[in-house]
Amino acid sequence: MARIAGVNIPTNKRVEISLTYIHGIGSLKAKEICDKVGIKAERRVNQLSESEVIQIREVIDRDYMVEGDLRRTVAMNIKRLMDLGCYRGLRHRRGLPVHGQRTHTNARTRKGPAKPIAGKKK
Repeated sequence: MARIAGVNIPTNKRVEISLTYIHGIGSLKAKEICDKVGIKAERRVNQLSESEVIQIREVIDRDYMVEGDLRRTVAMNIKRLMDLGCYRGLRHRRGLPVHGQRTHTNARTRKGPAKPIAGKKK
């Protein structure tokens, strides 16, 4: 199992797909990384040599913010909004949708399960 950016990536999958297991790398960035290193799209992780894995590791460390650093940056940005007391910060603090979605119905992912209101039965 190859370990890149502190994540064990699956060995039996294609390199582009395996790189998406790292937080902060999606399919587009995975393709960019493979192009920079010069790895074909059909190659699997278990077919990579140790030097290719090291090259991938170096490219990710040099050019991309991933895993812990990215999570820390996002958390600090959210904390900054909450400390400012701006509208988006208040929405984060209350656990409600931040990007203008409706909340009269839906929004159950952010709000949690529906809470019954007493005396509503007929």
